[in-house]
Amino acid sequence: AMEERRYRSASGAPIALQCRQHSACCRELAVRCPRLQLRSLSAATSAVWLVAYGLSALSENSMVLSAAMFIVLIGLIVYLHFVKVDQESLLVIGSLGIQVTSSYASGKESTTFIEMGQVKDVVINEAIHMQKVIYYLCILLQDPGDPQGVSEVVPLFQSSKPRLDCLIEVYKSCQEILEQRKTAPQSS
Repeated sequence: AMEERRYRSASGAPIALQCRQHSACCRELAVRCPRLQLRSLSAATSAVWLVAYGLSALSENSMVLSAAMFIVLIGLIVYLHFVKVDQESLLVIGSLGIQVTSSYASGKESTTFIEMGQVKDVVINEAIHMQKVIYYLCILLQDPGDPQGVSEVVPLFQSSKPRLDCLIEVYKSCQEILEQRKTAPQSS
């Protein structure tokens, strides 16, 4: 069963949190960002075309127009392929680990898998950014040399930047599965 709840990002943009319970110890949590609006994209592109056309008419140089077209095209490809994230998801599997996936507007996906043995905890941290406190969820990785230590902090939902209320939902879900792992008898 999948449930979807609406929240807002740190910047106030509407985002949606989708929760899928695959089994008692397997859960998928995805934060969907607003999709790229074709209107705003075509408006920006048209504005650049007009400026380029004006410049090429003034300088009587057709190279300006083709250069502008080329730059806009390259910029758009880079934006859709490397910058604009449509969805960030977390697949938490109690016995295996946590898979973090970012899906870009171009369709490209980047995935990181963290083995459960490396996961020390999932926590909500706070940071001060531009004179305001922002919260973010992160995975603390176990330091192999020191059982009490943390070797690395992996921040989650870096593009969608959900507000605290949304992060708490994701945090609770992750903790439920992590708790099961602690109470379950360790198989050698």
